[in-house]
Amino acid sequence: METVVEIEHLKKSFGNNHVLNDINLKIERGENMVVFGKSGSGKSVLIKCLVGLLEPDEGKVVILGNEIAKLPTEELNVLRKKIGFLFQSAALYDSMTVRENLEFPLRDLKKKPQAEIDALVLETLTSVGLEDAMDKMPSELSGGMRKRVGLARTLILKPEIILYDEPTTGLDPITSKEISQLILDVQKKYNAASIIITHDVECARITANRMVVIKEGQCIAQGTFNELSASTDKWVSSFFK
Repeated sequence: METVVEIEHLKKSFGNNHVLNDINLKIERGENMVVFGKSGSGKSVLIKCLVGLLEPDEGKVVILGNEIAKLPTEELNVLRKKIGFLFQSAALYDSMTVRENLEFPLRDLKKKPQAEIDALVLETLTSVGLEDAMDKMPSELSGGMRKRVGLARTLILKPEIILYDEPTTGLDPITSKEISQLILDVQKKYNAASIIITHDVECARITANRMVVIKEGQCIAQGTFNELSASTDKWVSSFFK
């Protein structure tokens, strides 16, 4: 297996608030890793350290063989194009159609013929089941459809790593299950490594190859869904009740 994300002894504090305290993780290509933890446990800070938005106080983050803290800005920006991010809100541009939202990440590929861009947009929308929504505005879409378009925009650059921030938040149970299944479909089709931050137990059950539970900035448990759901640790087992 190829390790695509490696985190070693990662620490990050803000004043006296020790948010991350000696985090050690490895993520393999094609693996879905779910991160569980209560609000304020350090999940969002961990993601920001992964993409270089925050610099660790100690330790290191290595993405696709590159130590993030040592990369010049230009090289870091190139690496970020290999990392897709599905925002909690989908973060679509409301003044753009679905087609234009998907074309936006391709804006630097000016030499690519429009016909090729059109084919790529259609292929990517089809992969999330929304090829018929190409010319709709985000305001015309349901919450689940917006999530799907957000994921399509993430996938159009064919990232090697995908970060999902609460992908099922605000969705009804049926749509949540559909989005969770879509994450699984994306894993099989693109063989990308994914980090999925969620409080949704059903999402974790469907998507996770491995789960990590963070408490007060530390990884206190790792394992499969079945292993952690059967844990005798009261704090870990509380997530599954």
